[in-house]
Amino acid sequence: MSFAAALEDAGEHRHALLGNGFSIACRNDIFTYGSLLERADFRDVPYAPQLFEALGTTDFEVVIQTLVQASRAAAVYPGTDPALIHRLAHDADRLKTILVNAIARNHPDLPNEIDDEEYRCCRAFLSNFKHIYTLNYDLLLYWALMHNEEGEWIECDDGFRNPIDEFGTDYVSWEEHHSSNIHYLHGALHLFDAGHQLRKYTWSRTNVPLMTQIRQALDSDMYPLFVAEGTSKAKLNKINHSAYLHKALRSFEGTCRTRNAAFFIFGHSLAENDEHILRLIERGSFPKLYVSLFGDPALPGNQAIMRRARKMADRRHEKRPLSVNFFDAASACVWRA
Repeated sequence: MSFAAALEDAGEHRHALLGNGFSIACRNDIFTYGSLLERADFRDVPYAPQLFEALGTTDFEVVIQTLVQASRAAAVYPGTDPALIHRLAHDADRLKTILVNAIARNHPDLPNEIDDEEYRCCRAFLSNFKHIYTLNYDLLLYWALMHNEEGEWIECDDGFRNPIDEFGTDYVSWEEHHSSNIHYLHGALHLFDAGHQLRKYTWSRTNVPLMTQIRQALDSDMYPLFVAEGTSKAKLNKINHSAYLHKALRSFEGTCRTRNAAFFIFGHSLAENDEHILRLIERGSFPKLYVSLFGDPALPGNQAIMRRARKMADRRHEKRPLSVNFFDAASACVWRA
């Protein structure tokens, strides 16, 4: 169906889960795994290019998962060189860092590199949803939400405020007791864990572009809150060790249990490495799910999405049935009319 038809069918209480397709729709030369692979600096993991080629993938998480599993499997075999076991695990960790750096280096520098019409389209799309959950690390959602124009307002609260008893800071910090409607389920480039608090970099307090601040932090070996583990189990483990990420996931779980809600999934492949997200949908109570498909529904990737989405409905308890529908991603006009 069209996005407009899906909105009409869904009713008023709509929520969104955004995948990488949200960012790719804006700049497909930057945010696809293939473009990140081309620009990544693999000096610390010299075998990485051959690994991607051997596995037939451009997905960093697939390679990370393979390295972790290989290190565990190698440890079982008597006589395996301990240095090799260590190297495999080490390279998996380094690939996470390389991915962060690749996204940061290739990210648009300034919000005005995206034009006003693109922001208008994006904000029109976002305005349809009460809660927005994103699995993306980049700044596009944040930039779009901050791009206010006269007579236009989107309710957005990510839970960050001026730090308690601290004045004049060049950042804001997350306050757990606030109720948010914007959630970065896997972290983001502009969120940094300072140990005693989670900080969000802002332009308004420094007049320094966010990407400049982020790159300066990376150059100083400070890394953002970022979930790039290769398996769903490993991702969930990292999420459970962060108060912010844990609360964001619990919010998603709570919204999924709302009986009058409808969820829209845009730009996500429903891949196995995000099962910790998909399982919450299966255990939920909301009655209507709308999943975007890009291009011909007969394409293998779209067929896989459809199978996994229907499996979510099949796994629902009979007292909490789930209706699954698919909509044309292009008709949502997320960045362009």
